Amino acid sequence: MTTPESSNIGYPADSQPQLLWMPEKDRIHDSKLYQFMVALSEKKNTLYHDYNQLHHWSVSHSEEFWTMVWDFCQVEGAKKPPVTFCPPDSTAPAKDTQWFPHAKLNYAENLLRNWRTHAAADAIIFHCEGDPQQRQHLSWQQLYRQTSQVASFLHQLGVKKGDVVAGYLPNVPQTVVAMLATTSLGAIWTSTSPDFGAESVIERFGQTKPKVMFFTKCYQYNGKTISYVDKVAAVSAKIPELAHLIEIPATPEQIPQDAVSIPDTINYHYWTDILDSTVPCELGFTPVPFSHPLYILYSSGTTGKPKCIVHSVGGTLLNHLKEHQLQTDIRTGDKVFYFTTCGWMMWNWLVSGLASGATLILYDGSPFYPDGNVLWQLAEQEQVTLFGTSAKYLEALEKQGYHPKDNTDLSSLRTLCSTGSVLSPEQFDYVYDSIHNNIQLASISGGTDICGCFAIGNPINPVYRGECQGLALGMDVQVFNEQGQSVLQQHGELVCRNSFPNQPIGFWNDPDGSKYHDAYWNIFPGTWHHGDYVSVSNTGGMVFYGRSDAVLNPGGVRIGTAEIYRQVNRLDAIKDSLVIGQNQGTDVRVVLFVQLAEGELLTDGLKTSIKQKIREHCSPRHVPEVIIAVKDVPRTKSGKLVELAVRNIVHNQPVKNVGALANPESLEEFRDREELK
Repeated sequence: MTTPESSNIGYPADSQPQLLWMPEKDRIHDSKLYQFMVALSEKKNTLYHDYNQLHHWSVSHSEEFWTMVWDFCQVEGAKKPPVTFCPPDSTAPAKDTQWFPHAKLNYAENLLRNWRTHAAADAIIFHCEGDPQQRQHLSWQQLYRQTSQVASFLHQLGVKKGDVVAGYLPNVPQTVVAMLATTSLGAIWTSTSPDFGAESVIERFGQTKPKVMFFTKCYQYNGKTISYVDKVAAVSAKIPELAHLIEIPATPEQIPQDAVSIPDTINYHYWTDILDSTVPCELGFTPVPFSHPLYILYSSGTTGKPKCIVHSVGGTLLNHLKEHQLQTDIRTGDKVFYFTTCGWMMWNWLVSGLASGATLILYDGSPFYPDGNVLWQLAEQEQVTLFGTSAKYLEALEKQGYHPKDNTDLSSLRTLCSTGSVLSPEQFDYVYDSIHNNIQLASISGGTDICGCFAIGNPINPVYRGECQGLALGMDVQVFNEQGQSVLQQHGELVCRNSFPNQPIGFWNDPDGSKYHDAYWNIFPGTWHHGDYVSVSNTGGMVFYGRSDAVLNPGGVRIGTAEIYRQVNRLDAIKDSLVIGQNQGTDVRVVLFVQLAEGELLTDGLKTSIKQKIREHCSPRHVPEVIIAVKDVPRTKSGKLVELAVRNIVHNQPVKNVGALANPESLEEFRDREELK
């Protein structure tokens, strides 16, 4: 065999990042990615022996790559040529290219395809906060049976291809069943979690106008049973298109007596009645085009009305299969866990694991109730192979002094994924020191926009401290400077220069596509602009510095906020922090807000320590001019900091959707501060 040209990702080394983990040869050879590379090498009679070479080929031969992913992952469906079609008059092929325009498939069929061969094995295992005895499980046969019953009932209600069905639900097995039933009919699924306020749900579902909505009356969090029947009633009253409500029961101990007050125009149904009265049958999966809508996801909406992002059946499935099997090495029979709610795209990412034959481990509740060991005990009990969480969770775990490897047997764990915000180098150290010293730590990043990742892990490459392992296969991810030039080992904007199947179809209620164009394609014409401030290292890994729109610009020098958080949040006296740039004439000054640990005071000595640490480890320009103590730091329900909302408050500008925040009351602390006048 010949060796292909070297990848354009290998760069001359200025300083070598610290190596934290190297996969053993047996692990590399056992991986699905290695098997894919062997198949490619045999097919092309060319030796593909490392990830960078494979990435280069996947970008330069993207049609062949995605076709091979379809075949390698054994997608159920009719794959017909051509692979892509781009209108002849297109001036932006990366945006306008259509993938597999004549293909037909069904998402639910692909997720349930293992039900016969693994009928008695567990497809879903569920744990509810606070009570290990509440462990529930559904076999593949039970999952198929219940999906067929709910799908049959939805069909009787008139749900058909293209209709929208919503879930206002906790992360329970019935949510997965409802989604599968919906998508088996070719209908569109959209969901949010019960911790969202009524106004936030109305702003989402009010735009997408579901015909049916599933809900429960309550959920469990932090040792409390929380009823949300009033919110369900408020949402129902504000969506005239809503014709049916389906109540999923909570556990007997949790059922509140509250009745749901709904308009007379809405029919009320009970999940238990559906399963008791509907005869299971063979599912007739409705085939739909590759680009048919599957999910509607929502942006956080902290700067305006949430964007309703529409994702396709084929693009979502094909990309998730690639990310699961090739990038995170999910195999048949694996136990996959991600701490998420149904209002975060990681729920959608998680449930696609069924298509690879994995068992889903679901958890609903607080990750710190009764204490910080709860999720690791779950991982031990269920022999989890992939554990997914947020960077903020790992930081909180370390600050509270938890060392899971000392209390739990995590020998089954192969991969730990982190996303939601930047994973600092120190959190890399914490994972290998306190959780597991021989796992693939995959810091992954992409988002709701693509329901997937631009930067992600892979099981055959080493892990370097502070870096995402590499760029996602099939995606021509680069770093642009402000002039739109590709740069290496410099800070800049994350962009993607080629078309990829999981690009959104567009936004709901955006008939001319102008909102979609302005969101991603307007900064660098013809190139996807993602809004992350990043660099690519000499290893080919990617380093994140924060969101582009939150970048500070004192004296005209761009500074990523993550660089400051990394230093400040390491201090024992600091629980959390948030930094913004405050306009001062023609310049900007750096303002740092700190949430202090219990019993701490923001003394002059602590301010000096903060500034000194930032100056030493970042630069003099990073040093905040003003440091202010606050009781709480605002975050979205998925844990993301909301620097823009705070900046708007400080500059007396409106924050249009505080309901998207987990703690909206915290914003008032930032208003009219004397220190900033």
